[in-house]
Amino acid sequence: MFKLLLSWDIKPGRDQEYFEFIVREFAPGITRLGLKPTEAWFAVYGDCPQILMEGITEDLDTMRDLLQSETWKQLYEKLLTYVDHYQQKIVRANAGFQI
Repeated sequence: MFKLLLSWDIKPGRDQEYFEFIVREFAPGITRLGLKPTEAWFAVYGDCPQILMEGITEDLDTMRDLLQSETWKQLYEKLLTYVDHYQQKIVRANAGFQI
């Protein structure tokens, strides 16, 4: 199994729109693509990304296909209108939250 680790900060003043997008479009969209969300964290304070999220796929080919799909590109582009400092990486899945 492989994990997609995502992190970002919500742009100032975009909180409401961001959360509506995540609930209505982003989470359902990535799930339809085959990425199973496993954990998400919202940091209230501290020197770290505001949002940390991870999702898993059964294999690396599925992860690659997902990230190259037109649907992912559309979700990603729309996400960037609400967030700053976006980062992602793919790792082999281990138990617990990974950084």
